Amino acid sequence: MQAEAIWINVQAKLKAFVRRKIQDDASADDVLQEVFLKMHHNLPQLKEEEKAEYWLFRIAQNAVNDHFRQQRKPALPLPKLEAPFLENEAEQTTRALTEEVSQWLPFMLELLPEKYRQALYLTDIEGLSQRELAEKLQISYSGAKSRVQRGREKLREVVLQCCEVATDKYGNVLGYEHRVNQKTKEKVEQEEECCSE
Repeated sequence: MQAEAIWINVQAKLKAFVRRKIQDDASADDVLQEVFLKMHHNLPQLKEEEKAEYWLFRIAQNAVNDHFRQQRKPALPLPKLEAPFLENEAEQTTRALTEEVSQWLPFMLELLPEKYRQALYLTDIEGLSQRELAEKLQISYSGAKSRVQRGREKLREVVLQCCEVATDKYGNVLGYEHRVNQKTKEKVEQEEECCSE
């Protein structure tokens, strides 16, 4: 697998994706450079070349998240806060669990029928608006909205088939437990054929 060929194929899309998230051109270029370096470092781990673009977008999203985390860090050390203001262990656990579960989603996205996987990939990963999605797929705006909404419902079903996830009212993960049986991609697609739009 040639890193340069992969990069050439996806660089323009990645650049547009990062620039939509980060307004400052210099910072966006730094993040893009970080994605390029991570790609070179981790490329041997990529088993299927056709998933390279999806894989790179995941790296880019993580790099963008890291960039904003760094921005939030104070330049000067703050004075120590008293106990009531410190983040407690439960909040730290909730944050860690939420981040862990969010890492599953790109893999679970692969279990969705193609039209829903594509809709969620284009809107939630590439950042297209639902109106732009409608234009790209040449479907009505209401059809695009419906497809994204159904895709999110199906993704939620896939997650819940894998694990029982407890969340608070804000969607933060409080805990999860793996279920014994997971539905396969074929089973999800069979259900989709029975309940097609």
